[in-house]
Amino acid sequence: MTAPVLSDRPTLGIVMMLTAYLLFSVVDTSVKWMLALGLPALQLAFLRYAGHFVVSLGEAGLRGLGPMEPIRRHFGLLTLRAASLALATVGNFFVLTYLSLTLVSAIMFSAPIIVCLLSVPLLGEHVGPWRWGAILLGFVGVLVAINPFGADFHWAAPLAILNATGLAIYALLTRHLAGEVSSRTMQFFTGAVGTILLAPFAFAIWQPSSDPVILTLWAALGACGWAGHELLTRAHRFATASVLMPFSYSFLIYLTIASYIVFDQLSDAATLLGAALIVLSGVIIWQRERMRGRAAIT
Repeated sequence: MTAPVLSDRPTLGIVMMLTAYLLFSVVDTSVKWMLALGLPALQLAFLRYAGHFVVSLGEAGLRGLGPMEPIRRHFGLLTLRAASLALATVGNFFVLTYLSLTLVSAIMFSAPIIVCLLSVPLLGEHVGPWRWGAILLGFVGVLVAINPFGADFHWAAPLAILNATGLAIYALLTRHLAGEVSSRTMQFFTGAVGTILLAPFAFAIWQPSSDPVILTLWAALGACGWAGHELLTRAHRFATASVLMPFSYSFLIYLTIASYIVFDQLSDAATLLGAALIVLSGVIIWQRERMRGRAAIT
């Protein structure tokens, strides 16, 4: 079940949010580095979920999964939620082979925009002119970032939009299930479904390694992924979503820095401008959500 927000400790929630996205940036940076060494994206995605599953299994053994009735009632949606994230992760790792960290993260941040768009047919939510304008602005930002008519356009860029769509479906299902299913249950399903789904493909193309650095990174993928999701969930116990949301954009900053330090890649003007438009779009949607929430309370 969702825990009550302890609104008098927003700083702790913000620190958790910043740490969660730092861990996610470690995962993506490590994956891009290992992809450059020739390791398959499917193998790395499997390792990310296998590690997550091991940690979740240990937690479930110690504390249980939570009430079983919501699990039985929502088994299909829990599976679909986990599968959406796993497929988005595979696609994300694949495009990291070809695109910069900054560009991929910018496109992935169109997920909140897609959530807003999908909330109309899937949840029956009303979207007013401000949010429709923000959706349009966000997709203009994506077009600017991927620069489809420029000489530097890469065919993998549109695939990143599909990955963002998978992430948006995951976010919508999380929103739908959060009031009834415990976070431990969702963490467990995330690891279990991703592991089971990816295992046959990963083992078919498996590339072993004895390098201690590579083996350490393999173990860190799942641990960092699990810890990031756990911190993300716990952050909402100490601060409201309206307080935390702007700090999610720290992910872009982390990856821009990592892209320069680790790969000596500086983001071009189109990527930065597109990212700025996507962020602005997300902020507008966030602000309108805050206003709707206040109106509902009054």
